[in-house]
Amino acid sequence: MAIYIENESRVVFDFKSVDSTVKKAIKAVFQDKNLPEELDVNVLITTSKSIRTINWENRNVDSVTDVLSFPYYDYEEPGVFLEEILEDEENILGDIIICASKIKEQAKKYGHSQKRELAFLIVHSMLHLIGYDHMEEKDAELMQAEERRIMEIINIKR
Repeated sequence: MAIYIENESRVVFDFKSVDSTVKKAIKAVFQDKNLPEELDVNVLITTSKSIRTINWENRNVDSVTDVLSFPYYDYEEPGVFLEEILEDEENILGDIIICASKIKEQAKKYGHSQKRELAFLIVHSMLHLIGYDHMEEKDAELMQAEERRIMEIINIKR
């Protein structure tokens, strides 16, 4: 698996290991869900202005959001990876776009570390990339349970 990380924000976090935190969270989901190692993930950490533009262009939502997930594949069942996907030439699982200022803001709001907020947003987004959603209450409960379980696996505390 290749994990491509680009940080175009100028936000300074209170921890030094942004890339290793991102990789740790992504690898945990890959291992937990038995995702093929041939798949790649792109991560962009960006500004509030940039994510607002991306949100508008892709979802017609004119607001800043914490994270956007762009899966390359559709899933019949969340977390059940179909091997036929590997026939795709690019083998990209999807793109994750995170707003740097929201990491800081939400960490403060929820009373946990910025590192934990980043890890959570990556786990949340990775689950979106493999078919999980939270539009319906039943689906939200399933996704939240998976988020809690994977956050325990990576052991990044508040």
